[in-house]
Amino acid sequence: MSVTPSAAAAGTISIGGDLTVNRMGYGAMRITGAGIWGPPSDRDQAKAALRQAVELGVNFIDTADSYGPHLSEELIAETLYPYPDDLVIATKGGLVRPGPGRWEPDGRPEHLREACEGSLRRLKLDQIPLYQFHRPDPMVPIADSMGALAELRDEGKIRHIGVSNVSEAQLLDMQKLTPVVSVQNRYNPGDRSSESMIDLCEQESLVFLPWAPIQDVGELVPVLTAARRLNASTQQVALAWLLNRSPQILPIPGSGSPDHVAENVAAASLRLTNDEANSILELVVE
Repeated sequence: MSVTPSAAAAGTISIGGDLTVNRMGYGAMRITGAGIWGPPSDRDQAKAALRQAVELGVNFIDTADSYGPHLSEELIAETLYPYPDDLVIATKGGLVRPGPGRWEPDGRPEHLREACEGSLRRLKLDQIPLYQFHRPDPMVPIADSMGALAELRDEGKIRHIGVSNVSEAQLLDMQKLTPVVSVQNRYNPGDRSSESMIDLCEQESLVFLPWAPIQDVGELVPVLTAARRLNASTQQVALAWLLNRSPQILPIPGSGSPDHVAENVAAASLRLTNDEANSILELVVE
């Protein structure tokens, strides 16, 4: 008899001290078209993936105005509104899309305000629980960008501010300007460039949202070894390892397939041995 996967098996995490969610989230980037541009090839399947996530206990969904652009947010509202009381939707602003696969920073205060207000409309929200600065803009002082987000929070349009694709030095500068509750950087068993950032998030009680959490893990020997023992996929082992790596990590695997969503959520129930977890942690990644 198979057990229905549940995001609750991952335990919970607090965001900003007043939002509690299950520690297995969902990333809504992949419900758009190729190059994260335009509509999905199968709109009904994309909506089914969103419903599947919520039905399996996921109550944290991460998206961005640049996914589509706009289409990911629109699909979330179209599929899930009115939202469950416990659902936390996080979105981002600060990247613009000239075309498929192209991402350019725009951290101007006027753009961030326009982006945030557009997200509010598309998501049908009065307040965005977690609004993340998608990427620092080298042409705009960080103080200007973060100041715009602080104003939006003071106006009640944002509950909490998060940041994405930042260095530790940038994060520390941002924290001097306004409270920050989360960091979203690329991190997985094969990409450890944000290793020290996770340690900093633990020290500061910040949530760490790893993007690309299951990318390029299929050839890593310790991951393959654990997958064989657990009779699991390498992607599931990667997610289980992230949950094991730090209590501040909130994985947000994305998928446009309901079956793949269920497979990802099932990883919340996997338990690695200490030796398996350490073997992955000690990988020398080029």
